[in-house]
Amino acid sequence: MTDRMMLLDSASLYFRAFYGVPDTVRAPDGTPVNAARGFLDIITKLITLYEPTHLIACWDDDWRPQWRVDLIPTYKTHRVVEVVETGADVEEVPDPLEAQIPLIRAALGALGIPIVGIADHEADDVIGTLATRSTIPADIVTGDRDLFQLVDDASDVRVIYTARGMSNLEVVTDATITTKYGVTPQQYADFAAMRGDSSDGLPGVPGIGEKTAATLLAAHSNLVGIRSAAAEGIGMTPGVRNKILAASDYLDVAPKVVEVVRDLELADVDSRLAPLGSAELDTAQALGEQWSLGTAMSRITTALNKR
Repeated sequence: MTDRMMLLDSASLYFRAFYGVPDTVRAPDGTPVNAARGFLDIITKLITLYEPTHLIACWDDDWRPQWRVDLIPTYKTHRVVEVVETGADVEEVPDPLEAQIPLIRAALGALGIPIVGIADHEADDVIGTLATRSTIPADIVTGDRDLFQLVDDASDVRVIYTARGMSNLEVVTDATITTKYGVTPQQYADFAAMRGDSSDGLPGVPGIGEKTAATLLAAHSNLVGIRSAAAEGIGMTPGVRNKILAASDYLDVAPKVVEVVRDLELADVDSRLAPLGSAELDTAQALGEQWSLGTAMSRITTALNKR
C-alpha cells in the first residue's frame, strides 16, 4: 500500500455528524452520543474509501484566534455566545454536542489516532502546516472551502470535500478549483479575501463577487498585482478600481486572516494507522460498550484491523 496521509478537520466532521445522526441515539445514562457515533462512522468510511496509511485528527485549540480578530474584528463574531476578557471567546456549540467532545477525544485515543492542535491557532493552521511539511501525499478532509488554498497537484495534496454530504464526497484537485472558480489554488486565498465569506464574518470587497475577483486575478496574478494596477489606474474599469481602492484598509489585513499558517512548530506524532493489539481492542470495545457506541466502534476497529 502506498503511503498517504489523511488530515481531518475534526470540528467540521463532528458538527456534520451531530446534525446527521438523530439525537435520540444515547448512552445508558441518557447522554447523547450521536455525534460520537457519527464521527466514528465518518472515519470508517474515509479509511475504507481512501485507504490512508497515516491519519491525524486536527483540532481547534483556538477556534477564533485573537490575532485574527485584531485584524478583522467581525471574524466569526456571529458564532460567539460569550465574550471572555482573559481568554478565548466561547463558540456557539449545542450543549448536546459540547457534552460529547470529551468522548470523541477518548475514542480517538483508544483507537490510536493522534489529535494535534496548538494554542492560538485553528485546525486549518494545523492542517496547513502538516500538509506543507508532509513527505507523502496528503488528503485533507473538510467542509471548509478555505482549505482549497492548500490543494497542490505537484505535491499530491488533495481536499476531500464533505459539504455535499458523506454520500457525495468530492475529491478536489487543481483542475476542480480552476474549473469551478477560474483561479488556481495558489490564488484561492486572495480570491476568498476579495469575495468575502459571511460564515466567517469576512465582508469582502463590496461590489466584487466571484466572477470579478477571478477576472482580476487572471489579469494581475495576485492581490498585490491587483492593488498595484488599481493604484496606477490600469487593467480594470474605473468602477472596479474605485471599489478596490475604497477597500484598502480591509485588503491590508484580509490576506493574513484568510491564509492558513503553514509553519507552526508542531511536535512529531506517530500517525501511522495500525491494527489494534488485544489490549487496545479491549479498551476500545469497553469504551464502546460503556457509551453505547454500538456498531460504530466495532466497524472502525474492524476497518483498522483489516490493514
